[in-house]
Amino acid sequence: MLIRKIKGLLGWILHRLVVNYWSLAVSAVLLAFPFVFLLLRADANGATAWLVARELEPVVAAATAKDFLAVAAGVNAAFITLFFSITLIVLSLAGSSLGVRLIDRWLESLFIRVSIAGLCFTLVVTLVAMLRVNDTASVDQIPQLTVAVVMLLQALNLAMLAVSLHHLGRTMFVDRSIHALAQDASERALALNGVPMHQAGREPPEHVVTAPREGYVENIDLAELRDMIGGTSDGRIRVLAAPGQHVLEGQPIYRCNPKFDERRLHHAMPIGHCRSNSQGAVFQIRVLVEIGARALSPAVNDFYTALSCADKLTRVMQHQAATWVDEENLPVLAEEPRIELPGQDFRGLFEDPMNAFRQAACQYPSVAIRMIDNYSRLAALLPDTIENEEMRAFLYRLASQLHDHARSVSEYAADQEDLDSALERFGSAGQIAVENLSDRESPGNER
Repeated sequence: MLIRKIKGLLGWILHRLVVNYWSLAVSAVLLAFPFVFLLLRADANGATAWLVARELEPVVAAATAKDFLAVAAGVNAAFITLFFSITLIVLSLAGSSLGVRLIDRWLESLFIRVSIAGLCFTLVVTLVAMLRVNDTASVDQIPQLTVAVVMLLQALNLAMLAVSLHHLGRTMFVDRSIHALAQDASERALALNGVPMHQAGREPPEHVVTAPREGYVENIDLAELRDMIGGTSDGRIRVLAAPGQHVLEGQPIYRCNPKFDERRLHHAMPIGHCRSNSQGAVFQIRVLVEIGARALSPAVNDFYTALSCADKLTRVMQHQAATWVDEENLPVLAEEPRIELPGQDFRGLFEDPMNAFRQAACQYPSVAIRMIDNYSRLAALLPDTIENEEMRAFLYRLASQLHDHARSVSEYAADQEDLDSALERFGSAGQIAVENLSDRESPGNER
């Protein structure tokens, strides 16, 4: 993506204006006019004479130059039509087989957008140049530099078109999309600490700020919140809605002390109409689950794709492990503990998506066993700390729930035994997790 970090309402609006299929092409069309006029001006001011004097002119007759530019314009128009047609076909097929929410990510591909912008740019340059060629002009009156540049642009566009069509074809290769999603979701955006939930002075702040509209939280501009809270001695902001969360108009999205400017708070939390890639790891993790669940549907029945999703989800968990905060603690921003972020820790990122993955994977023992083994591998890699014991307990609970669900669905004894063996393989990390889990689930310790 062109813009990785999105901050606040203005950042989100800029992202929507820049990272799309049309903005770069429109910019290329607008820039083509001053570019070709500068070329023509250079030809009139000696560029053509310099080329002719050294016998470097690309054409020797005005009629030839006119014909070449006309053909070049026709070829560019055909390329643009072909490019759009193939793009629509590929995205339609890929969207139906992988999930429509991936289309937004594909359209953000910088290489594809540069290719279509190059075609549009060359078409405009060629059309304007064609208008400036006189059929009866002498060789030194032909805009030779402009014709030469059009030739170079044509060659570049041919190469770009070939590579772009290859890129579009690879778009339907699901493993590439899964890898890209996992790579993006592995980028940890938040540095969190945990403070005791019932610590003195940690009562919910008094003033409530509600959502101005219905929709999905796009992002949270933490820099803006830090700036707001920095001017107070005892200020505190609790963010009640995480990126990707659906909110209703009038629903509380902040609690704060003292009463801050609501307009600035609203600008720090833009709300979009639908889920989008700009929401970061929250969106990307759920798309991985969606691809895996779609692959396990009877219409597709591609459990190897689901296995790939299970593996990549585990990779994302490993990279997001530093966001773990114990259940009794309240997640706060490490740089500014007065900004509280409940639900934006490891548990908030993964609990609901992995429950959804369990509901799809329970029908396939091979996928369920793979995910249980992945939980075990991840738990074994965690350093031996008190915080990681809590995380192991959480991973063991996810593995145990997946085991129980898959075992209740399976009617074949061998599959049930394999599921039992997978849970037993959780190993020593699992034993620690079992003990913590049993303590946690005792009466009085429920969340």
